[in-house]
Amino acid sequence: MDLADLALICTAAFFGGALNAIAGGGSFLTLPALVFIGVPPVTANATGTVALLPGYVASAWGFRDLLRPPPGGLSLKAVAVITGMGGAVGAALLLVTSNEAFSALVPWLLLVATLLFAFGPMLLARLGRGGAGGGQGAAVTGLAILAVSVYGGYFNGGLGIILLAMLRLLGEADINVANGLKNVLSALLTFIAVLLYAGGGVVEWVYALPMAVAAVAGGYAGARASRAVPAAWVRGVVVVTGAVMTALFFARL
Repeated sequence: MDLADLALICTAAFFGGALNAIAGGGSFLTLPALVFIGVPPVTANATGTVALLPGYVASAWGFRDLLRPPPGGLSLKAVAVITGMGGAVGAALLLVTSNEAFSALVPWLLLVATLLFAFGPMLLARLGRGGAGGGQGAAVTGLAILAVSVYGGYFNGGLGIILLAMLRLLGEADINVANGLKNVLSALLTFIAVLLYAGGGVVEWVYALPMAVAAVAGGYAGARASRAVPAAWVRGVVVVTGAVMTALFFARL
């Protein structure tokens, strides 16, 4: 493996892990970096997701004391099962997507994720001011979790904001509880997706393993930096990065 390529993807993973620890958006860096060094888009998406998985697990563990099911009548076990199913479906869809088709989808996926990062805080603030409802019922809750989990298993970009908005819409009034559940669901569906990616042979482990180490280091640094750097500034960097990457990928079409 070329040392320059290794340095590039590990740098992307480090800052991706840091971004995920503060505001999310790590895939805005890992996916383009892998594609840039010549990794096919589907493999790049899967490999970048593998690299960022340890950070999701660590975040989920940190919120374990706030874990409870969302309003709607589903148990935590049911929520976990639905999340795992959605992650598996999304990963399976990625495995049957050709590199050509995924290359055409990536700019649009990045655009959606960038818009979510740009306007997600405004949406969450409006949901907070409007107050949370009393739950939407088990069927609606289950379908919402399934849909978001399928998206997360297919493409991880913007997943955190989508999950937070979904949980608030479902009636979760406590933002800390919503954030904790968001981290747990992210870790679970990503873990399931990674198992399928690995079984499908679309992970470049020679890149994934050093990137995972770099992402863990970046996550630790990001957690420390989050005390000094306003999250809004970091989110601005994520939005600008996402916009640039979106424009570059559209230019490749």
